[in-house]
Amino acid sequence: MKASCSVKVKNPQGLHARPASVIVQMLQQTSCVVHFTYRKQTVNAKSIMSLLLLAAAKNAQILVEVEGEEAEEILHRLVKAFEEQFGEKGWV
Repeated sequence: MKASCSVKVKNPQGLHARPASVIVQMLQQTSCVVHFTYRKQTVNAKSIMSLLLLAAAKNAQILVEVEGEEAEEILHRLVKAFEEQFGEKGWV
């Protein structure tokens, strides 16, 4: 099964180390293949270094693509994490 959607980076510092580590932790236990695409660069979302190399700033639109048995559930969890700013909402 495949699922995809576009998400907006809402964190003031963009997709930096803390949100990237949250994503990697979230994806550790899944067998799904997850890719993020930003500015024509596609990376493995299970790799913190790859996520950081995207250099996605605040308001960046990232295409999230998930493939595997749990694709819909994983996509939903990722979208929710982006919406909630990875727990950083309200931080300065």
